[in-house]
Amino acid sequence: MGKVLAIGMISGGLDSTLATRVVLDQGIQVRGVHFNTGFCFVHHRRQIARPDEPPERLRNPVSAVGALFDIRIDSIDISREYLDVLRHPKYGYGKNMNPCIDCRIMMMRKARQIMTELGAEFVFSGEVVGQRPMSQQKPTLRLIEKQSGIEGRLLRPLSAKLLPETEPERLGIVDRSRLHDFSGRTRKPQMALAETYGLSNFPQPAGGCCFLTDPSYARKLKDLFAHRNPEDCTRDDLMLLGVGRHLRVFPNLKLIVGRDEHENRFIDSMSSDRIRLEAVGVVGPVVLAEGELTPGNLTRAAAITARYSDGHDQPQLDVRFRMPNSEGKLTVQPMAPEKVAEWIIQ
Repeated sequence: MGKVLAIGMISGGLDSTLATRVVLDQGIQVRGVHFNTGFCFVHHRRQIARPDEPPERLRNPVSAVGALFDIRIDSIDISREYLDVLRHPKYGYGKNMNPCIDCRIMMMRKARQIMTELGAEFVFSGEVVGQRPMSQQKPTLRLIEKQSGIEGRLLRPLSAKLLPETEPERLGIVDRSRLHDFSGRTRKPQMALAETYGLSNFPQPAGGCCFLTDPSYARKLKDLFAHRNPEDCTRDDLMLLGVGRHLRVFPNLKLIVGRDEHENRFIDSMSSDRIRLEAVGVVGPVVLAEGELTPGNLTRAAAITARYSDGHDQPQLDVRFRMPNSEGKLTVQPMAPEKVAEWIIQ
């Protein structure tokens, strides 16, 4: 008879790595799954990587876990359907724009499906009781299990001794005495366990890598949803929120301004169906304009583009613009910096 199989939910952070090691140490075979929502800092950093970016910031942490333990980890893209969760979270948002409860329910449902398809005995995660204020309190952990249909088959090895006994524990598949009772936001127990295992070099020592928990990103997302129908917002719209300066100039005009050549390159790759602006003859940003195209809006966008270029102290500057069906050039006076500052979405 073969080894017992468990499905591990792997983020690439310290907690899920430790949980995997705890399960493996009980002689259980692990098949990892990683759900890509499209909002991970690490994935985004790799897309706009600078030449001097430290290699450890660009490595794929999920692949690193797979290599460390010699296990298979399937990366599953759920970014399109995740947009519906983000637009309409049944259980609301956390402190910023993170729909953590709905997110966990969605992922747990998918993990349960994989468990059933592969004939695995249970699913495990690196969750720790009390670590996250929204999704990792005991009542919420129970809610997530119930709503995802995985009650009794979801093991949380790092906090199992603080939670009701699961089916694999009751059946003796998992030895409860070898599980842990970590709780709260402190990382000391995890770091001590990692030292015991000889594990190091984790890119997400505090767990998680989601843009939606970042206050700056959340403000930009709230602005976007306030001025656009959330149903019309695409993955590219949401990805662009993590790049450049964002300026809400008018209710019907927003600009995205690149801050360096790497952001310019990334923004340029998203410009095919948007209004693109760039100063002529001087070093400056690639700028995308979103909203209603009126002569006044276009002139204002060009003046702001000139402001952020190296020609900002010139009385006039040429700015080239390109739209999906036309292109042209405007001569404008660079906008005053104090005026531009009023429109930045911080």
